[in-house]
Amino acid sequence: MKSITISGSKRESVGKVATKALRNAGKVPCVIYGGDKPLHFSADEVSFKNLVYTANVYTAMIELDGTSYHAILQDIQFHPVTDKILHVDFYQLFDDKMVTMNIPVRLVGTSPGVISGGSLRFAMRKLSVRALPANLPDFINADISKLKIGQKLIVSELANDQFSILHPENTVVVQVRTARSAVMPEDDEEDEDGEGEDGATEEAAEE
Repeated sequence: MKSITISGSKRESVGKVATKALRNAGKVPCVIYGGDKPLHFSADEVSFKNLVYTANVYTAMIELDGTSYHAILQDIQFHPVTDKILHVDFYQLFDDKMVTMNIPVRLVGTSPGVISGGSLRFAMRKLSVRALPANLPDFINADISKLKIGQKLIVSELANDQFSILHPENTVVVQVRTARSAVMPEDDEEDEDGEGEDGATEEAAEE
């Protein structure tokens, strides 16, 4: 998984007065959990732009006074009116320790069912994944190139040996629903009706 570097400074004081002063200076108070003890620091608000305001998911390499900490974003608080970032929590990553993270799903291919007029329902745009940090994917591919009207992809079809998807195996990720304008392909129509040219011949023979 790609990583974004955030440079900051350790905080000596974590009281309300110090926190307010940091925010007034355009900095964001932060904490890294997961290590021996919580690590308090601050960083410029602009440093979080590519980490927070994106549909993609990244890990963070936090550089504090010459020491680097590999982490993931755990929680973020915004101002209810201005949407300014008020506080950020990170969780430290270790090479041999499993971690859980929400990973975006990326649709691959073109559904023949959609081409026929079906409606694509993208139910799960992110999936909760558990893996070692080195095995965290940037995204999970969902191949829809074979989905006809009425068909779907479920979690079990997206399984991978390098990570575990923490949803029931029958959870629907994406499906193609029937729309009023949908036109069923000829071979599907014959399968659905149970009749093709052979069916018509049999009826004529019976008469």
